[in-house]
Amino acid sequence: MTIATDTVCELILRARAIDVKEELTDPDSGSNPIDDGGVDALMDGGDDATEEELREVISGLNDDERAELIALVYVGRGDMDAAEWPDAVRLAREREAANVLPTVDWLLGIPNLGDLWDEGLAAMGRSCA
Repeated sequence: MTIATDTVCELILRARAIDVKEELTDPDSGSNPIDDGGVDALMDGGDDATEEELREVISGLNDDERAELIALVYVGRGDMDAAEWPDAVRLAREREAANVLPTVDWLLGIPNLGDLWDEGLAAMGRSCA
């Protein structure tokens, strides 16, 4: 694995921040966060830069790093194991070459993406701890 563990760990944090967001249930509440018990902090108001930042970081990675992020998903969800890493990266490159859906869109459409990356890192003998 050539992608820096720190880079993957940063992406994991950002992906998890997106995963906990919920759709707005009361967009015009007008009250302050203390009165609401702070629940608005977990609402996706459209002006939250977290997803945009994650998209920018992923888009800014080189081809090898993006392929390895995809491969980490394959390993993290159990499609392949760590011993199959070269095959996982090859499949990831084929997925990108097919250009079915831009990589960043494909990745952000995966539920619990941060957890899958974390599982993938663990399988590869790496950790964010």
